[in-house]
Amino acid sequence: MGIPANATASFSFPVINMEKLETQERGAAMGVIGDACENWGFFELLNHGISHELLDEVERASKAHYAACREEQFKEFAAKTLEAGEKGADVKDVDWESTFFVRHLPASNLADLPDLDHHYRQVMKEFAAEIEKLAEKVLDLLCENLGLELGYLKQAFAGSWGPTFGTKVSSYPPCPRPDMVDGLRAHTDAGGVIMLFQDDQVSGLQLLKDGAWVDVPPMRHAIVVNIGDQLEVITNGRYKSVMHRVLTRPDGNRMSIASFYNPGADAVIFPATALVEEPSEEAERAGSAVYPRFVFEDYMNLYMRHKFEAKEPRFEAMKADAAPIATA
Repeated sequence: MGIPANATASFSFPVINMEKLETQERGAAMGVIGDACENWGFFELLNHGISHELLDEVERASKAHYAACREEQFKEFAAKTLEAGEKGADVKDVDWESTFFVRHLPASNLADLPDLDHHYRQVMKEFAAEIEKLAEKVLDLLCENLGLELGYLKQAFAGSWGPTFGTKVSSYPPCPRPDMVDGLRAHTDAGGVIMLFQDDQVSGLQLLKDGAWVDVPPMRHAIVVNIGDQLEVITNGRYKSVMHRVLTRPDGNRMSIASFYNPGADAVIFPATALVEEPSEEAERAGSAVYPRFVFEDYMNLYMRHKFEAKEPRFEAMKADAAPIATA
């Protein structure tokens, strides 16, 4: 089934005030998280414990870095893209974004990145430490909802050297031809759990729900969480990774700081035993009882070639290529 280009719908986007997890309203808040993971693939966190002062400084420093170090380079790219599009070239396989990536785990590359001043490095280091703690807290909330032992998902991601964790810092500048090119083409995320700090003034992020595109609302000081492909596999399909995209806008430069808490490269990913029902003979014959078992790095190699395509053929390809994997 093709991805709808412009169909949009209005839903009540799931938002969780994490302070309610410490009150008598915990059960209701956990219910919202569970429903969001099963039916949305996204939810938004408020009062998550990361200070507003730190988030404000991350935003200020990131926008200043773009203006000082990346804006002129992007303008050159934009001019070439628009010129090609105006001449009839298909630029739908281009993303209207300026981006760089910071690796945190298993080893940081923050000190090696050019053009980052000392203050920005320190701010990003502090931010990464806070986001990592929040990601691990979210994983334990998911464990609780799933009936898994606390720490199960973190351990499932561990591999030999712990999880892979990094941050993609992106700017989506104004585009005079939003009809010509997207900010970021539709895709699911390959990894585990994604923690997004996004611009609260400029919208553009949308997810696909029930065949229609739904806006992810910008909210000040919120952290958006979305489910990656690996959590869909580990939960045996109970939680879903969903297609999402970034639209271009004729005004406003949208900031996006997405941190990816992923399995380690050699982590063996497979459905949690507690979440796999005994398959019927019919399901076994159809080969659809469970998701595949694979090494995360192998999945990533496939994903990099097919990122902007549906996830199901990737899962099927991993199933077809499956060979016995040592887990001891």
